[in-house]
Amino acid sequence: MLDARHIGAALPAFTVTVEAGRLRFFAKATGQRDPVYSDEAAARAAGHRALPVPPTFLFCLEMDGPRPAAMRDLLGIDIARVLHGEQGFVYHAMAHAGDQLRFEPRIADIYARKNGALEFVVRETRVADAAGRLVAELRATTVVRNA
Repeated sequence: MLDARHIGAALPAFTVTVEAGRLRFFAKATGQRDPVYSDEAAARAAGHRALPVPPTFLFCLEMDGPRPAAMRDLLGIDIARVLHGEQGFVYHAMAHAGDQLRFEPRIADIYARKNGALEFVVRETRVADAAGRLVAELRATTVVRNA
Protein backbone atom coordinates (compact mmCIF):
# COMPACT_ATOMS: atom_id res chain seq x y z
CA MET A 1 0.00 0.00 0.00
CA LEU A 2 1.13 3.50 -0.78
CA ASP A 3 1.80 5.61 2.28
CA ALA A 4 -0.83 8.35 2.56
CA ARG A 5 1.54 10.32 4.81
CA HIS A 6 3.08 11.59 1.55
CA ILE A 7 -0.06 13.59 0.75
CA GLY A 8 1.07 17.21 0.53
CA ALA A 9 4.70 16.32 -0.15
CA ALA A 10 6.46 18.76 -2.45
CA LEU A 11 8.36 17.26 -5.37
CA PRO A 12 11.44 18.97 -6.87
CA ALA A 13 10.54 22.35 -8.41
CA PHE A 14 12.28 23.40 -11.62
CA THR A 15 12.30 26.01 -14.36
CA VAL A 16 12.01 25.32 -18.10
CA THR A 17 12.41 27.69 -21.04
CA VAL A 18 9.72 27.27 -23.70
CA GLU A 19 11.42 26.65 -27.06
CA ALA A 20 9.75 27.67 -30.34
CA GLY A 21 11.00 24.58 -32.19
CA ARG A 22 9.40 22.25 -29.66
CA LEU A 23 6.14 24.20 -29.89
CA ARG A 24 6.08 23.78 -33.66
CA PHE A 25 6.86 20.07 -33.39
CA PHE A 26 4.15 19.54 -30.75
CA ALA A 27 1.58 21.48 -32.78
CA LYS A 28 2.34 19.37 -35.85
CA ALA A 29 2.33 16.09 -33.90
CA THR A 30 -1.04 16.88 -32.30
CA GLY A 31 -2.69 18.08 -35.50
CA GLN A 32 -2.96 21.76 -34.57
CA ARG A 33 -3.81 23.38 -37.90
CA ASP A 34 -4.10 26.93 -36.60
CA PRO A 35 -0.97 28.74 -37.93
CA VAL A 36 -0.59 30.73 -34.68
CA TYR A 37 1.05 27.59 -33.22
CA SER A 38 3.67 27.25 -35.96
CA ASP A 39 4.12 30.61 -37.72
CA GLU A 40 5.46 33.55 -35.72
CA ALA A 41 3.98 36.12 -38.11
CA ALA A 42 0.53 34.53 -37.75
CA ALA A 43 0.95 34.45 -33.96
CA ARG A 44 1.84 38.15 -33.85
CA ALA A 45 -1.00 39.02 -36.22
CA ALA A 46 -3.34 37.25 -33.78
CA GLY A 47 -2.05 39.41 -30.92
CA HIS A 48 0.54 37.07 -29.39
CA ARG A 49 4.06 38.29 -28.58
CA ALA A 50 5.51 34.96 -29.83
CA LEU A 51 4.28 31.44 -30.60
CA PRO A 52 1.71 30.52 -27.94
CA VAL A 53 1.92 27.29 -25.97
CA PRO A 54 -0.64 24.83 -27.42
CA PRO A 55 -3.15 23.14 -25.12
CA THR A 56 -1.66 20.26 -23.06
CA PHE A 57 1.97 21.14 -23.98
CA LEU A 58 2.67 22.00 -20.35
CA PHE A 59 2.47 18.27 -19.57
CA CYS A 60 5.44 17.74 -21.92
CA LEU A 61 7.38 20.50 -20.20
CA GLU A 62 6.63 18.95 -16.83
CA MET A 63 8.40 15.79 -18.01
CA ASP A 64 11.53 17.93 -18.62
CA GLY A 65 12.06 18.25 -14.88
CA PRO A 66 15.38 17.11 -13.45
CA ARG A 67 13.72 14.09 -11.81
CA PRO A 68 10.60 13.03 -13.72
CA ALA A 69 10.45 9.83 -11.63
CA ALA A 70 10.65 11.68 -8.28
CA MET A 71 7.09 10.78 -7.29
CA ARG A 72 7.52 7.11 -8.18
CA ASP A 73 10.85 7.01 -6.33
CA LEU A 74 9.40 8.67 -3.21
CA LEU A 75 6.46 6.28 -3.10
CA GLY A 76 8.38 3.16 -4.18
CA ILE A 77 6.19 2.56 -7.23
CA ASP A 78 7.32 0.02 -9.83
CA ILE A 79 6.98 1.60 -13.30
CA ALA A 80 5.71 -1.74 -14.65
CA ARG A 81 2.55 -1.33 -12.53
CA VAL A 82 1.77 2.26 -13.57
CA LEU A 83 -1.08 3.46 -15.75
CA HIS A 84 -1.80 7.07 -16.72
CA GLY A 85 -5.23 7.70 -15.23
CA GLU A 86 -6.13 11.22 -16.28
CA GLN A 87 -4.86 14.74 -16.52
CA GLY A 88 -6.45 18.14 -16.39
CA PHE A 89 -5.43 21.74 -16.92
CA VAL A 90 -6.70 25.05 -15.60
CA TYR A 91 -5.19 27.94 -17.54
CA HIS A 92 -4.82 31.39 -16.00
CA ALA A 93 -2.56 33.10 -18.55
CA MET A 94 -1.07 32.39 -21.96
CA ALA A 95 2.54 31.22 -22.12
CA HIS A 96 4.71 31.80 -25.18
CA ALA A 97 7.98 30.75 -26.77
CA GLY A 98 10.87 32.21 -24.82
CA ASP A 99 9.05 32.24 -21.50
CA GLN A 100 10.70 30.72 -18.45
CA LEU A 101 8.14 28.70 -16.54
CA ARG A 102 8.54 27.41 -12.99
CA PHE A 103 6.89 24.09 -12.17
CA GLU A 104 6.06 23.31 -8.53
CA PRO A 105 4.59 19.79 -8.22
CA ARG A 106 3.21 18.18 -5.09
CA ILE A 107 1.31 15.04 -4.15
CA ALA A 108 -2.29 16.15 -3.62
CA ASP A 109 -3.95 12.83 -2.80
CA ILE A 110 -3.41 9.08 -2.45
CA TYR A 111 -6.34 6.67 -2.29
CA ALA A 112 -7.28 3.07 -3.14
CA ARG A 113 -10.18 1.33 -4.88
CA LYS A 114 -11.21 -2.31 -5.35
CA ASN A 115 -9.87 -3.35 -1.93
CA GLY A 116 -6.43 -1.96 -2.75
CA ALA A 117 -6.12 -3.64 -6.15
CA LEU A 118 -5.87 -0.14 -7.62
CA GLU A 119 -4.18 2.80 -5.94
CA PHE A 120 -4.32 6.36 -7.20
CA VAL A 121 -1.82 9.17 -6.76
CA VAL A 122 -2.92 12.68 -7.67
CA ARG A 123 -0.15 15.15 -8.51
CA GLU A 124 -0.93 18.85 -8.73
CA THR A 125 1.54 21.24 -10.29
CA ARG A 126 1.53 25.02 -10.12
CA VAL A 127 3.10 26.66 -13.20
CA ALA A 128 4.20 30.30 -12.93
CA ASP A 129 6.05 32.68 -15.22
CA ALA A 130 9.35 34.41 -14.39
CA ALA A 131 7.48 37.18 -12.54
CA GLY A 132 5.69 34.59 -10.37
CA ARG A 133 2.29 35.06 -12.04
CA LEU A 134 0.19 31.90 -12.17
CA VAL A 135 0.05 30.51 -15.72
CA ALA A 136 -1.65 27.16 -15.13
CA GLU A 137 -2.52 24.44 -12.67
CA LEU A 138 -1.93 20.87 -13.81
CA ARG A 139 -3.50 17.80 -12.27
CA ALA A 140 -2.44 14.25 -13.15
CA THR A 141 -3.62 10.96 -11.74
CA THR A 142 -1.35 7.93 -11.76
CA VAL A 143 -2.93 4.51 -11.28
CA VAL A 144 -0.92 1.74 -9.63
CA ARG A 145 -2.10 -1.83 -10.35
CA ASN A 146 -1.54 -4.13 -7.38
CA ALA A 147 -3.34 -7.19 -8.72
